[in-house]
Amino acid sequence: MITDNSIDTPKQRSPFPLDMWYLAAFSKELKDKPLARTLLNQPVVLYRDLNGDVNALQDRCCHRQLPLSMGTIEEGGLRCGYHGLLFDGKGKCLEVPGQPKVPRKAKVTPYFVKEQDELVWIWFGAEEGSEPDVAPPRYEYHNDPKYVYGGDVYHYNAPYQLIHDNLLDLSHLGYVHLRTIGGDAKTHMNAQMDVESEGDQVTIKRYMPNSTPPPTYVAAYPFKGKIDRWQEIEFCPSHIKIWTGGIDANSGSVTDPNREGFHMRGLHCITPETDDTSHYFWTIATNPVTDIEEVKQKVVEQTRLTFDEDKVVIEAQFKTMKRFKGQPMIDIHVDAGANHARRIISTLCE
Repeated sequence: MITDNSIDTPKQRSPFPLDMWYLAAFSKELKDKPLARTLLNQPVVLYRDLNGDVNALQDRCCHRQLPLSMGTIEEGGLRCGYHGLLFDGKGKCLEVPGQPKVPRKAKVTPYFVKEQDELVWIWFGAEEGSEPDVAPPRYEYHNDPKYVYGGDVYHYNAPYQLIHDNLLDLSHLGYVHLRTIGGDAKTHMNAQMDVESEGDQVTIKRYMPNSTPPPTYVAAYPFKGKIDRWQEIEFCPSHIKIWTGGIDANSGSVTDPNREGFHMRGLHCITPETDDTSHYFWTIATNPVTDIEEVKQKVVEQTRLTFDEDKVVIEAQFKTMKRFKGQPMIDIHVDAGANHARRIISTLCE
C-alpha cells in the first residue's frame, strides 16, 4: 500500500489582486538613473537602458544583496554599485569583473513592463514568471490634441483602498475642497447618483443641474453663470478614471458623450506599496478654449491642491482607524460605489 504523507499547503491569500497590470512610474521619471520603488510589497528597480527601453528587476544584486537601484546604467544593462556585476533587462548577469566565467545562477528576477501613453505599467502575476495575458490599460487623453495634461505621484501613509473610497465618493467635495472643485455641500450630497457594477468594474454617475461653478471651473472656463455639472467615474482594480466638468445651464444634454463645455479628465492609479502604504499616480487632462498653457497650469495646480487636501484627510482617517481598531463603521448612501469596489477587490484576492 502506498501512503501519501504529503501535506497540501493552502495557497496564501494575496492582500492585492494579481494577474494584473499596475502603474509603476511615469515615463518622465525614468531618465539617466535607476528608480527604486516598492510595489505590492516587492522591492523593484526600474531603469531606462541606453536604447531607451524600460526594464524592471528585483532590486537586489544576487551576489551580496546591495540594491541594484544604487548602481549605474550603462551599455548592456544595469551595473551593481558594489562589485560591478552587470545585469541585462531580463535579469541575467552578463559580466563579473575580474573573472572570465559568470556563475550559472547569477541572475535576478525580471518583471514584464510596458510603456505607453507616457506611463510605465508592470505586471504582477499570481505565479512567478507568469506572462501577461492582457494588454495594459490605454489612456488616450495623454495623446489627444484636444487636451493638455499634467500630473504627479504622491506617497500615502494609508492603504490603497482608502484612496479608492475617497475617489469613488465625490460627495466629500463640498466639505473638503471648498477652495477648488467643491462648491455647495448640499448640492453634492443630494446629487442624483447612479451606480452600476459589472465584472471587475464599477461605474458611478452623478449630475448636478443648475449649480454654482466652483472656483477651479470659474478660473479655467468662461461660464456665463450657473452650470449643469457632471461627475462620471469608472473603477477598475488598478486604476480609476474620473471625468468631471460642466456646461452652461440648459445649454445641452449633460449626459451627451460628446458634450462640450469644461472638461477635467482624471487618471488615478493607486498602486499598493505595502499593506499600509500606497503610491498614488495622478494626471489631469483639460480642454482650454484660450490661453492653453496658462489654463492647463491653473487646472493642474488646483487639482494638486485638492489632492493635498485629500491626503491630509485620508492619512488622518487611517491613523484614527488604527487607534480605534475594531470599532465598527456605518455606511450611508454615498458609500454604494466604494462598497461595490471593495467586494470586487475581496473576490480577486481570494
